[in-house]
Amino acid sequence: MTYDDMGFPVSVSGPARRVVSLVPSLTEAIAHTRREALVGATDWCTHPAGLDVARVRGTKNPDRAAIAALRPDLVIANKEENRELDVRMLRAAGIPVWVTVIQTVPQALDSLTRLFTEALCWPLPDWLVEARRLWSHPLPPVRARVAIPVWRDPWMVVGSATFTGDLARRLGLANVFADHPERYPKVALADIDRDDVDLVVLPDEPYAFTPQDGPEAFRCAPTVLVSGRLLTWYGPSLLHAKEGLAALVQ
Repeated sequence: MTYDDMGFPVSVSGPARRVVSLVPSLTEAIAHTRREALVGATDWCTHPAGLDVARVRGTKNPDRAAIAALRPDLVIANKEENRELDVRMLRAAGIPVWVTVIQTVPQALDSLTRLFTEALCWPLPDWLVEARRLWSHPLPPVRARVAIPVWRDPWMVVGSATFTGDLARRLGLANVFADHPERYPKVALADIDRDDVDLVVLPDEPYAFTPQDGPEAFRCAPTVLVSGRLLTWYGPSLLHAKEGLAALVQ
């Protein structure tokens, strides 16, 4: 018996051979490590490319009957991305579910370590060891004040206590909404597009900002389009996030 990030007891009987992931970041982590063990994932699980597994609908509306039919040794979920109802119903059906809680880069590294060693009973993957080396450094000086929208109509931004905000800070970017009481607050465009914001960072997910959809809304603050996977995902993407986002602080 071990305990997930929520402190819920999860019965583990040995190395997991059949895994269903309801979290895109963790789907990539599992597939990158032991692809043959991944038997199910959501429609939003886009990495690695060409992943050929059963699809179980979305993160917020998974097909619980389809998950049960896959006979997983473990289902992996996340407190932020998945519904408590689905976790509870899967557990009631006798399916072990491991729920992660991730709000910072160090927390992601620790959570992933426990997922692999305690929940899956697999050896620690080399990519995770390297990711910890890359991200285990003191916070750098602030080089820019940024806003990070994640939706428009209405505009929503990264607020407090988020993995994305913490990763940005570890790149030298200070989130101007970091002290907001909400994690993803709705704000007016004027609250983002202002003179004291050095850069508006527009990821391509969850809202798909593009050169034609996003930058045109801003008049004061400069904008930059970035990979949402590098900015918001935890897993093998951490190996490339620092280099891939380096231009943001140049």
